[in-house]
Amino acid sequence: MRFLLLVILIALLSAAAEVFLPWWGIAVVSFIVSLFVSLRPGKAFLAGFLGIALFWLTAACIHDLTNDHILSAKMAALFHLPNYVIFILVTALIGGLVGGLSAWAGALIRPKVQT
Repeated sequence: MRFLLLVILIALLSAAAEVFLPWWGIAVVSFIVSLFVSLRPGKAFLAGFLGIALFWLTAACIHDLTNDHILSAKMAALFHLPNYVIFILVTALIGGLVGGLSAWAGALIRPKVQT
């Protein structure tokens, strides 16, 4: 349950942060959320990866549909990718890696609770 909460929370807060912060604001959000939600580092990485990858995939698809795939097709040609769908998936992968690594770092820094 906490895993799903972390994925949704990271995706929603990253969407809000993108309005005010640069692209790397997703790393800050992912780090802070995983710092306060108690998950093991591996699960925190996966939650950060999925949260940001789903958010960037959704945002890229929405922006891509509004301009009839013009920009993504040109960017795919620039990076020598076969089509614009691969470019959008690579974008989601890069965002997911940024989110996952920052969530992992937040989970590792969290102080351990003594029982």
